Amino acid sequence: MRHITSREHPLFKKLLKLQHSSQRRRDEGLTLLDGIHLLQSCLASGEMPELLIMSESGRRHTEINQLLDRISAGSGVDCLMLSDALFNQISPVKTPVGIMALIRIPRHTQLAGSYENSFCILLEAIQDPGNLGSILRSAAAAGVKDVFLSAGCADGWSPKALRAGMGAHFFLRIHENADLVQVACRFNGNVMATVLADSGSIYHTDLRGAVMFAFGNEGSGVSEKLLGAVHKRVTIPVSRCVESLNVAAAAAICLFEKVRQENFSEDSLQSGKCH
Repeated sequence: MRHITSREHPLFKKLLKLQHSSQRRRDEGLTLLDGIHLLQSCLASGEMPELLIMSESGRRHTEINQLLDRISAGSGVDCLMLSDALFNQISPVKTPVGIMALIRIPRHTQLAGSYENSFCILLEAIQDPGNLGSILRSAAAAGVKDVFLSAGCADGWSPKALRAGMGAHFFLRIHENADLVQVACRFNGNVMATVLADSGSIYHTDLRGAVMFAFGNEGSGVSEKLLGAVHKRVTIPVSRCVESLNVAAAAAICLFEKVRQENFSEDSLQSGKCH
């Protein structure tokens, strides 16, 4: 196990840049996971980190030592120890537990036939990485397979998005810088977008089968260009005292309304509750 105590060390400088620069993460195809839970999610998905980073105090943490034993058994993953002061400089949280991992960002090819009949979402110009991570968490919980992010979206593998996602990233196929209109046009199921008014309620819309939801920017919503590629526009009814919902909340409602409908019997759906 290597031990670094100087902030001038080249490896420390590299880790610091990866933590703070989305451009560096994109260029190198690497990102950092902070904490036990994200590392456990990474391992559960079958991914293996390229480097483990611990603080001196974290090395004395029982659960961290158990993780180390699990990973080091025949994996050949390198380990690095940093002084607490250096570790705190690269950790994105105020009170880090003492372990991080350097991982290669998974890349998924948009193969023909891989998503055209499944449950997918399109995210257009979502600006807040916390919103993005929350949507990914809801998507994974609802059984979404593919998530397509437009070029204007926040960095899907940023520290804040990873923390908000709570490990969901590793159970989704995330496609960044996607042409959302092209993806929507290739989809064989129903492509739906949420709008504020003048459309049918999400609760009165049949969401069974292959569905792709489009969610737009926090301020401007789904663009007219992308709306032109969707098959149906839906609204989420809200009290008159509220104009709209946060995009992460809206996404969760839509995704789990589909889950709810999929678990209804055919007779229940034909009774007029969904049409």
